[in-house]
Amino acid sequence: MDKKPSHARTVIAYIVLILLTFLCLFFFYILIVNATRSHPQIQKGFSFIPGHSFMKNLKSVLNDANIPVISGIKNSLIVSSLSAILATYFSALTAYGLYAYDFKLKKPAFVFIMLILVMPTQVSAMGFINLITKMGMLNTLYPLFLPSIAAPAVFYFMYSYMQSSLPLELVEAARIDGSSEFHTFNRVVIPIMKPALAVQAIFAFVSSWNNYFIPALVISDNSKKTLPILIAALRSADFLKFDMGKVYMLITIAIVPIIIVYIALSKYIVAGVALGGVKE
Repeated sequence: MDKKPSHARTVIAYIVLILLTFLCLFFFYILIVNATRSHPQIQKGFSFIPGHSFMKNLKSVLNDANIPVISGIKNSLIVSSLSAILATYFSALTAYGLYAYDFKLKKPAFVFIMLILVMPTQVSAMGFINLITKMGMLNTLYPLFLPSIAAPAVFYFMYSYMQSSLPLELVEAARIDGSSEFHTFNRVVIPIMKPALAVQAIFAFVSSWNNYFIPALVISDNSKKTLPILIAALRSADFLKFDMGKVYMLITIAIVPIIIVYIALSKYIVAGVALGGVKE
């Protein structure tokens, strides 16, 4: 009597998962298909069948003097990689400081960081622009990745992960053995935090890679622009010169690094969920 409902629930769960997988992958498939079609073909409407203009669209994007794709990819890789490294390492270091130490301002410091978390980026945008202008960093890549050192959302994830997966006894044992605090953090804490670091590295990389608002305010030179700005510039081109095939090709090029990073680090997501659920 109990097996039939259980079997039915399993079938329903698989159907739902298959449907969700289809919905997630369907738009990627259409994007790739449209990247292989010409502008007139795309204007005719939707198609499941790939076209024959992949190389034409690719050459058109790469040879466009107004859209420096190669430098855009390089700039996006530099900014996103450094943002992911800075956000994960320093957020984990901050979380470790609040988790492993007891001091009077511990709770106020935690509340202050959480208040920064709920503050929209747009609120502080003008002050940020004025600051980097005075510092001589306007129209450079530095303002795009240096603020990642202070990432409240990543900090909160790291702090929660430490609460569930980092026994303080390990830290105390390292201190008794004469290990310095930075040595303990780098050699004891970081290996335990690898799944959390990998998960947040993916999110930080993708967030920085897709960021348009701040780069659009900071960067003016074509050679320093990131891919989201180049895609927006291509989409806002003159209607008579507008080529949907080029737009879809550039978007396809833009998502390839994200997919590579996700595939390289995705195995840690399951490990992070499994390890994060185990308490001492």
